[in-house]
Amino acid sequence: QEKSDQYLCLLLTWSDTCPNILLPECDSLEAEEAALVAQDHLNAQHTHGYKYALNRIEEIKIHTVVSQQPDGNNTYVMEIELLETDCHVLDPTPVANCTVRPKHLTAIEGDCDVVLKKVAGVLTVLAFKCKTEESREDLCLGCPTLLLLNHTQGQDFVQTSLIKLNNETQNLTYSLLEIGRMSSQVGSPLPPQVHIHTGRVSHKHGTGHHKLTALHNPHMSSYLSESAESAEVVPVAPALIVPAAEPASPSPVADGSSSDASSASVEVPITLVKREAPASIVAPAAPVAPLQVCPGRIRFF
Repeated sequence: QEKSDQYLCLLLTWSDTCPNILLPECDSLEAEEAALVAQDHLNAQHTHGYKYALNRIEEIKIHTVVSQQPDGNNTYVMEIELLETDCHVLDPTPVANCTVRPKHLTAIEGDCDVVLKKVAGVLTVLAFKCKTEESREDLCLGCPTLLLLNHTQGQDFVQTSLIKLNNETQNLTYSLLEIGRMSSQVGSPLPPQVHIHTGRVSHKHGTGHHKLTALHNPHMSSYLSESAESAEVVPVAPALIVPAAEPASPSPVADGSSSDASSASVEVPITLVKREAPASIVAPAAPVAPLQVCPGRIRFF
């Protein structure tokens, strides 16, 4: 898609629009702004479980349009990594003030490809796709492990705890909203974490965590690839063809009759031009795109 856009731009030089691709640093202010807009949008679409915080910007491309129109728009294509916090989605605490769940409590990672549009200085999310999974790095022996949210013994434990809570509470009855997460640890009782709210039904999953929305408006953008791996082909500069030197003009040959030693010699004027012979022929270097500093810094782990 990008190569065809570039070729089209070369052919249609008369057009008033022409797409270009910028590769800003992943830790630039522009990338940070877009990533935080993506983070807030992803959390707004996430209606169960816990909020996610930005951990790292892995890649960013900005498709710009050089246009005669004053309000030309840009398309941002980003890959970001997020980590689950301990703030439930109903908690009004800003994500910036939430604590990211540490590794030894089984951290949850979200890897998302996000497409944003910037028009008149305002960024909005067009589409995204996310993959959510448990972090398998630096697991420790004896640390709590997640149980499935529909784990039978865990749900029985939650219902028993809820009944006990209501029996000890006067003039107020609690009902279960959902199970945020449940974990078990060798040598200790089952300690599920429960969020309760009246008038709602528990959202059930066959996993140990609440996943981010996997796919949102894929038809809105053609920039979302089939996988997180880039399918781009790096263009190769064409080989430089050095024209062969023209053959030297043949020296005038005297008539055979003048070759006789007794004949008078005729002097032919010769013009000499001094040239600096290069040590080697070096092809001019192809234009090199600026080096992109990505992925960006890690905020947590």
